[in-house]
Amino acid sequence: MSVLELKNVKRRYGAVTALDGVDLVVAAGSRTAIVGPSGCGKTTLLRLIAGFETPDEGTVAMDGRTLADGKSAVPAYRRGIGVVMQDGALFPHLTVAENIGFGLSRKDLHRGKAIAELIHTVGLGSECLGRRPDQLSGGQQQRVALARAMAMKPRLMLLDEPFSALDTGLRATMRKAVERLLEAARITTILVTHDQAEALSFADQVAVMREGKFLQVGKPRDLYMKPASRMVAEFLGDAIIFSARIADGFAQTPLGRVAVDMAETRENVHIMLRPEQVSLQPALRGKNETTASGESMGVVSDVEFAGAISTVSVKLLNDPDLPGHQTPLVLKGPGIEARSVGDLVRIVVRGTAHVLE
Repeated sequence: MSVLELKNVKRRYGAVTALDGVDLVVAAGSRTAIVGPSGCGKTTLLRLIAGFETPDEGTVAMDGRTLADGKSAVPAYRRGIGVVMQDGALFPHLTVAENIGFGLSRKDLHRGKAIAELIHTVGLGSECLGRRPDQLSGGQQQRVALARAMAMKPRLMLLDEPFSALDTGLRATMRKAVERLLEAARITTILVTHDQAEALSFADQVAVMREGKFLQVGKPRDLYMKPASRMVAEFLGDAIIFSARIADGFAQTPLGRVAVDMAETRENVHIMLRPEQVSLQPALRGKNETTASGESMGVVSDVEFAGAISTVSVKLLNDPDLPGHQTPLVLKGPGIEARSVGDLVRIVVRGTAHVLE
């Protein structure tokens, strides 16, 4: 069952098209991440769903009820949608307790109990209730903003880059904490972020956006391993891409004969491997430059040591006529396993390469 459904949603600002025919279905209880470069339309889409703006064309519906159709729109306060912004957007003149209970009726006899339960739910102590936002850390402010949004028991929660202002360690901790809270409350969630790793780890469904359109929508693992285009492949992480001719389920590449996920014969295609599919192993000089299927030889041409992670560049030694042969292979790996410049290595490919359409 779907909670939210967008059909052909468009939004323009003068001559600028912010959204250009967006379709999206969000299942009940799921987590969807919308990811893309700055200015691609992510926040505009979230504002349309929340009701802060209205689409020029298309429909926004929740639980089968039309919220906006380009002609009329249900006001934001009547949509039952929770919103947590990047800066938390807490009321600075109100205490934490007053912020959390802002949308709760003061006539509700259980209001105080509900506020106390919510502050506990987001992992903060009751001692925070009397403080004001400027007396809290960034992480604490985000938790209060989440508690305030949850107080209204929303059917849908919108998170607009809520962790981007936090330190790296706190960011990961907060993301997991929020994920657990929303899952426990069975709240359907949409997260807007520019962080690819955050999107892949947080969501059940990822939508990659560019220039107001979705390039691909699907499960995180599918988008990462089987991207629909080169742009999606490179946006979601490091990618090794070669031009190739494929036949009988294999491609001849500068890394040797590599299995691909397509059986038909194709000319002039691009294939993609993720760096973690490629490993470097010691090799003896004098050994054949090309070894078994999915293996080849190379010489380490550069090493950039950065502690836990090192970046190694490898000059490929097999068939010089193959496209991409002159381009060094660049891999990241544990610093403790870093090779030295001049080392002869055997390059081993695991799994299959994905053929980009």
